[in-house]
Amino acid sequence: MKLKIQTITTICLLLAFLLPSLLHAQPGFGDDTDDVPIDGGLSLLVASGVGYGIRKIKERKTKNNI
Repeated sequence: MKLKIQTITTICLLLAFLLPSLLHAQPGFGDDTDDVPIDGGLSLLVASGVGYGIRKIKERKTKNNI
């Protein structure tokens, strides 16, 4: 059962990382357009989501060990 879950997780992660590089929603901008980076709040949200997920996993492990 554990091997099946790991296989499904691995396939989902590979798709999540590989598909965006294969898909192009729109053509690139011209040279006269300034690019604006998406950073600041988005990186903080990702970091907090990862931290929350790790916390929940640890809580679930300690709950199952009791």
